[in-house]
Amino acid sequence: MQAGARSHHFTFYLLDGFALYGFSAAIEALRLANDVADRPVYGWRFVTVDGAPATSSCGTKVAAAGRLLDERDRFRRNTEPGFVVICGGRTKPPADRALEGWLRSCARSHVRLAGLAGGVYSLARAGLLDGRRCAVHWEHFPDFSERFFMAGARQTAFEIDGSIYTCAGGNAPFDMVLRIIEADLGQEVTNRICEAALCERLRETGERQRLPLQARLGIDNPSLIRIVEQMEANIVEPVKLADMSPATGLSRRQMERLFRKEMGRTPARYYLDLRLERAHLLILTSSLPIIEIAVACGFSTASHFSRTYRERYGLTPQRTRLAEMERLRAGNERRGQIEERRVA
Repeated sequence: MQAGARSHHFTFYLLDGFALYGFSAAIEALRLANDVADRPVYGWRFVTVDGAPATSSCGTKVAAAGRLLDERDRFRRNTEPGFVVICGGRTKPPADRALEGWLRSCARSHVRLAGLAGGVYSLARAGLLDGRRCAVHWEHFPDFSERFFMAGARQTAFEIDGSIYTCAGGNAPFDMVLRIIEADLGQEVTNRICEAALCERLRETGERQRLPLQARLGIDNPSLIRIVEQMEANIVEPVKLADMSPATGLSRRQMERLFRKEMGRTPARYYLDLRLERAHLLILTSSLPIIEIAVACGFSTASHFSRTYRERYGLTPQRTRLAEMERLRAGNERRGQIEERRVA
């Protein structure tokens, strides 16, 4: 499909293991825009590193129109800026100097850039998120924040900062692309797209990606919610319960009773579990050294962290990471065997 203007052409670069849901949500928004406008306003093509079909996280393959090298040459021959979208998934993509160099070249040529889910790592490695707001999926957030502390990482659905667009994934790419369409074609068009897609409302940039605490934890006590919010915001340097009291208007004893009644555990236990959950996520999704994970989650020594973690999860942090690596390796082997049988 060819768009009427080069600036309305999207190149979707598909990383291995990209999330099909978020990718298709972005494409669907563009397709609906063309349907509503009754003309091919937007065009798109899919590119992979070697031009081979890309395999999504659910195993679905998407054919590519070209390889990275060819796309770089194609961009050099065109003077009108386009839009490049790096589509990732739940896993972090490996470093790729060729891809990151191309992204920097695109930025210098005023090409708008977007990262979906794990694709935000590619933009960050290219140095394009330093000093910029960026939406990072809550599962990636601890690791991403530790690695790219110059980036303005946020746990929001999507962010738009200048010519950089970032999205946490899920169904948020639909909202982010609709904002692009709205700027191009106006609100009436996006309203009609929402009606066609049975979408009740269009999210704003910066909206939260996770459920509110009331819904996530099943609680509606304002004081308890304020306490948990303070805990979640202070994982690296835990705040003493006594220091939380002035903001909540509760005494230490009242806080204890409230947590036991609503959460079934003490505030200290709940806070510790929060920090351990963050550590568990970092162990599974990052390659950070265990000692760095311990410090990032508010533990002063590796031995204390390891002992407390084992009590909670039944394995040491090191054994947990090894088990996860083995699980991923076995999964890759199974997918390879399935692909070999399919080709045969």
